[in-house]
Amino acid sequence: MDKVIKCVLIDVDNVLITELIEVAAEIGDPNCKLVNPFLFDVDGNMTPWKQEVTNQTEFMIRAEDILTIADPTGTVIDKYIELTS
Repeated sequence: MDKVIKCVLIDVDNVLITELIEVAAEIGDPNCKLVNPFLFDVDGNMTPWKQEVTNQTEFMIRAEDILTIADPTGTVIDKYIELTS
């Protein structure tokens, strides 16, 4: 199965580039898995999300807590794959 890599806006100042996996869950429970999320800054730099507090590379989030999801450009996908390989 191919990775689904998306731009995920989780609040006004936080855009993540991440592999996104939908999972079955009860209503109200987390139903999206973020795999290797990287924070994308205004200069186009990517840094591992929450690296200062955890070594975890997978995070669960509720779809309701995501403001929007978009397709990243090919250049962003290539850089993300390079960083996560």
